[in-house]
Amino acid sequence: MTKGVKIGIGVVVVAGLAGLAYVGAKRSGPQSTEVRIEAVEERDLVASVTASGKIEPRTKVDVSADVTGRIVTLAVKEGDVVERGQFLLQIDPEQPAAAVQRAEAGLASARAQEAQARANSIQATRNYDRLRQIQTSTPDLISVEQVEQAKTQQEVTAAQLEAARFSVEQAQATLRDARQSLTRTRIVAPMTGKITRLAVEEGEIAIMGNLNRADATLLTIADMSVLETTVRVDETDVSRVKVGDSAVVQIDAFMDTTFYGRVVEISNSSVAAASGGAASADQAVDFEVRIELINPPVDTRPDFSATAKIITDTRRAVLSIPIIALTVRENEALKTEDSAVTVGRGTSAPQIGRTDVEGVFVVGTDNKVTFRPVKVGIAGERHFEVLSGISAGENIVAGTYQAIRDLTDGALVRTAPTPTDAKPQGKS
Repeated sequence: MTKGVKIGIGVVVVAGLAGLAYVGAKRSGPQSTEVRIEAVEERDLVASVTASGKIEPRTKVDVSADVTGRIVTLAVKEGDVVERGQFLLQIDPEQPAAAVQRAEAGLASARAQEAQARANSIQATRNYDRLRQIQTSTPDLISVEQVEQAKTQQEVTAAQLEAARFSVEQAQATLRDARQSLTRTRIVAPMTGKITRLAVEEGEIAIMGNLNRADATLLTIADMSVLETTVRVDETDVSRVKVGDSAVVQIDAFMDTTFYGRVVEISNSSVAAASGGAASADQAVDFEVRIELINPPVDTRPDFSATAKIITDTRRAVLSIPIIALTVRENEALKTEDSAVTVGRGTSAPQIGRTDVEGVFVVGTDNKVTFRPVKVGIAGERHFEVLSGISAGENIVAGTYQAIRDLTDGALVRTAPTPTDAKPQGKS
């Protein structure tokens, strides 16, 4: 082997060893994490609460009967528009009419008894007055006992007359009640509106409404001019909803159209409490929120399913960060300062819940990240409002969720080639 060949082989070996050393040094150096980086900028934010419910008229009446009987005439059908006082149906009036006749006869009998009692009272008074005059003029003809008996008879007949008067009043009340029952066999519309439900047919038996409300309902009349959707809002969101808040309503029956409304009422008690039940520990607590629809379509019907997006707050041109960028870390300063408090003699207990702080990872010019606490305001669909802690134009780590969860101060990052977590997934 010549000297030149040996020198060439030595150069190759040295170069190879140098390359291996370089690769080993690169591998042993700090590794960068692939993340999505965004600049903090101003945005318009809308905070909202979404809930589902059904369309209902603001005013509706369930019409039921006050008497029990067979329906002999049904003058309306479902979908008819009726006016207040319009005839709806007739319940068989035969028994109530007979009750009226009995009451009239009872009143006539009571009045006759009153007349008889009045005559007896007048006669007893005259007898008593006559005996007293005779005793005064001729004491020997009338004894004191006879006068006392006449006096007693007068008082008895006066009491009988008073009882007869009360009997007349009782008979009059019975007659009024019987006539009222007779008039209740004719049912008229209590309000102007549309018949949205007709639960009976001609020939069926109508039962009194105070026996069973559900089965006793004959028909339902609703004022369709003012419609509302009643939605159930979770207890964690209802505190942000206020009367007067605007809402965007999507009715399932009109998928291509969006409607607007406003909150008109918020229940003070939960749905379970209002229904008389008791919610279990693991059961969601919901509150009913009523939203009045503005210019609903004329074809809207009660019980249509709807989804309402209630606008609880808005912000114009405010600093914002992606929701996924906000994370929680342990504040080392607080941990060192307040790691324990004295409890009794020489014992200590850790402070729980005081060392966690919300913030974002800010990317420096050297591609190293630093955790910085921030204070946030309202939450939009994809971004948080930033109140303090960061400035416009600063670059922050905005994904992925896994990368943000594992990041630490001083970590080296690099921009991901393509977004892998475009949809926000909540706090890490």
